[in-house]
Amino acid sequence: MSPALALSGKTREISGNYDSLEMLYQKGVKHMYDNGIEHVPSKYILPAAERPNVNSEKNASPDELNLNLPIIDFAELQGPNRAQVLKSLAYACENYGFFQLVNHGIPEEIINNMVNVSKSFFEMPFSEREKYMSADMSSPVRYGTSFNQTNDGVFCWRDFLKLVCHPLSDVLPHWPSSPFDFRQLVVSYAKETKLLFMLLVEAILESLGLKNREKKTEGVNDDDDDDILKELEDDGSQLMVMNCYPPCPQPDLTLGMPPHSDYGFLTLLLQDQVKGLQIQHEHNWVTVQPIPGSFVVNVGDHLEIFSNGRYKSVLHRVLVNSTNYRISVASLHSLPFTSTVRPSDKLITETNPRRYKDTDFASFLDYIKSCDSKKKNFLESRKLY
Repeated sequence: MSPALALSGKTREISGNYDSLEMLYQKGVKHMYDNGIEHVPSKYILPAAERPNVNSEKNASPDELNLNLPIIDFAELQGPNRAQVLKSLAYACENYGFFQLVNHGIPEEIINNMVNVSKSFFEMPFSEREKYMSADMSSPVRYGTSFNQTNDGVFCWRDFLKLVCHPLSDVLPHWPSSPFDFRQLVVSYAKETKLLFMLLVEAILESLGLKNREKKTEGVNDDDDDDILKELEDDGSQLMVMNCYPPCPQPDLTLGMPPHSDYGFLTLLLQDQVKGLQIQHEHNWVTVQPIPGSFVVNVGDHLEIFSNGRYKSVLHRVLVNSTNYRISVASLHSLPFTSTVRPSDKLITETNPRRYKDTDFASFLDYIKSCDSKKKNFLESRKLY
C-alpha cells in the first residue's frame, strides 16, 4: 500500500496542502492522529522481523511476557536495612539493568502535576507545539517525532519534547511558556528528580564497593568517588524527555520507540498506568508492569562503562496500542556533556581488565547523527573486546 493510500480520506485531503507526505510525517503522529488517520502509513511500518509480537515472544506464554522488575524501597535504603537493600540494588543492576523505585519521597502532587502538564503540552494546537521543532540536538528545547527523525529510515509512533535542565537559569527562558504553569511545574519536578538521582548514585557507588558510609563517618574519605559525586551534583547533565504515544490504528506494525539503550548514567522514568515499556530479558521482550507512583530506573551506557561492565545497560523499546494515549517522562542524568567517561580504576583488575574505551558526549552525538540507530550499537562501539 502506498503512503497516500494509508491515510484516511480526511487526511489525504489535508496532506494535499503540504509539499510532500514526508513533511506530513515530520509534523508527528499526534498531528496525524488528530486529523483522523485510519491506517499506519508505510513510513512507519517496520520490516516483519522487527515488529512486536514476533520471533521468540510468539512462543512464550502471557505470564512470561510480563515482568515484575526488582523493587527497591527507597525508604528502606535510607534506614537500618541499607546493607541488604544495597545487595538487592546490585543484583537488579547486574541481572536486569532496571528496577522499580518505590517510596522515593517525591510528593504525589509534584508527580501528578508533571504527568498532567505533559499531557497539556501535547494537547495544545500543533501551531503552538511546532514553535519548538528543531533539528539541532544541542538545543535547550526540542520538539520532534520518531527516534531520530533526521536519519530514521522507518519512523516510530512517538512525539517528544526534550528539555535540557542544567543550568536551569540559562535554559529556562527557552522552555515553552505554554501551558501557563509549564515552567513552574517542570522546574519543581526537575529539582526533585535531581536530588533523588544524587542519592541513588551514592547508593550505586556503595553497591559497587567504591564508597563506604561508615568510613566517611569515621573521617576516611574516598576522594575519587567524592569527586564524581561533586561533578554530578554541580555540573552534571540532566535531560528531560516527555513522550506522547497516541493510539495507533495498527500497533502490531510499528513501535513507539525502537530497541535502544540510554546513553547516560541513570534514567528515572515516570510513566502513566498504560503498559508499553518492554525490556530485553533472557532473550525475550518482556513488558514491565507499571506500579502507580513509582519510578522505573535503568542503568545507562555511562554507568556500564564506569562499572567496567558489572552493571548492565539493557536494550528496551516501547509498544503502542490502538485505544489509549500513553505519556511518560524520562529524566536522563549523567556527567557534564564536556566530561570523559571511563571505567573506574578501582574496578579494573587482572581478572577483570579494562573493557571499554574512554568516551564523551560528543562521540555519542556524532554516532547518532551518522547512523540509523536501532540497536545498542554505540555502547558496543566502545567495547575493547
